[in-house]
This record gives sequence, C-alpha cells and structure tokens, in this order.
Amino acid sequence: MEGQYLIYGLAGIILLFLMIRLLKWPIKILINGIIGVVILYLANFIIANLGLIGINFNFSLAINPITALIAGFFGVPGVIVLIIIRLFL
Repeated sequence: MEGQYLIYGLAGIILLFLMIRLLKWPIKILINGIIGVVILYLANFIIANLGLIGINFNFSLAINPITALIAGFFGVPGVIVLIIIRLFL
C-alpha cells in the first residue's frame, strides 16, 4: 500500500507540473494584455488632456482586446505604432 501512495504522489506532482507549464502561457498573455490596457489608457490621457494633438483633433485610441494585446506584446513601441496608425488612417 505504501508504494501505491508513492506512485500516486509522484503522478500528482507530475500532473501539477504539467498544468502549471500549460497555464503559464495564457496567464502571461493576460498579464501583457492588462499592461497594454494601462499603457493605452495613459497614452489616451496624456494625448487627449495634455497634448495639442488630442485637443485640436479629438484624438483617442480605442481600447479593445486587439489593441491591448498589441500594446502588451510590443510595449511602448506598440503603442507608438498604434498612435501613428490612428493618426494616418
């Protein structure tokens, strides 16, 4: 009986390890998306309230899952690209 509990314990540890490895990637994307939303919000606030672009041209960036993931994955350069795309398109 004691050997059986050892096998169950090792199987549980292996399953736990595999679950953590599999869930690590989606959690990382979720955290990057949240960071992207924060960066987009700050960019909207700074451009719309403190900059001349937002006041004169009614500029704002849409905050949606795609823009959040772009900003989260690429960081500040991603937000800059989103701003440039929004200005010219």
